[in-house]
Amino acid sequence: MEVTHIEPHYVDRIGWLRAAVLGANDGIVSTASLIAGVASAGAAQSDILLAGVAGLVAGAMSMAAGEYVSVSSQADSEKSDLAREARGLVAQPEFEHHELAEIYVKRGLTPELADQVAKQLMDYDALGAHARDELGISSVVAARPIQAALASAVAFTAGAALPVASVLLTPLTHITEVATGVSLVALAVLGAVSARTGGSAVLPAVVRITFWGALAMAATAGVGYLFGTTVV
Repeated sequence: MEVTHIEPHYVDRIGWLRAAVLGANDGIVSTASLIAGVASAGAAQSDILLAGVAGLVAGAMSMAAGEYVSVSSQADSEKSDLAREARGLVAQPEFEHHELAEIYVKRGLTPELADQVAKQLMDYDALGAHARDELGISSVVAARPIQAALASAVAFTAGAALPVASVLLTPLTHITEVATGVSLVALAVLGAVSARTGGSAVLPAVVRITFWGALAMAATAGVGYLFGTTVV
């Protein structure tokens, strides 16, 4: 009887998941911190709302641009390495064969078997074999600038919308507390969801993300309180 075993893997999600978690976390923390800081300084509710919306728009655009530029740089480096490797395969095929075989020997194969494996893989797809096993580049983890930029911008907007919405629905005297509380809950949910999506432990992710988020918001609120006290 033939048994088919399908084992789930999460590494193919690493590109967009990293960008989405970073974007959502930054959206929640930076916007909530901005709101808490401005509110603690004694600003009017309309000014707090304006600061929150401005932070949302500026942050989303900044995250998208930053992700696109950084991941594009990674993609350029990958293309450059692949082009160099392709030239090497044409100019020195025997050296490249030996180089690939040595990689397999270091991974535990005998020299004879490593030589056979390198030959067969290079006969099938020489550049693909070297890209994967020598350079560590594959379709699963390859840089995707547009995907990373979109995931980051959308996630930032979704995260930032929560503290901004709390400003609209909360009396002025409680904006700092409510925005902070809503944001901490959102961070905990984000940590749990990202851990589940990535197949990792939930509790460490939740503790890590809420701790640093709370620290950032507390620091910014403290600065706003001191600044507001000094001005008054």
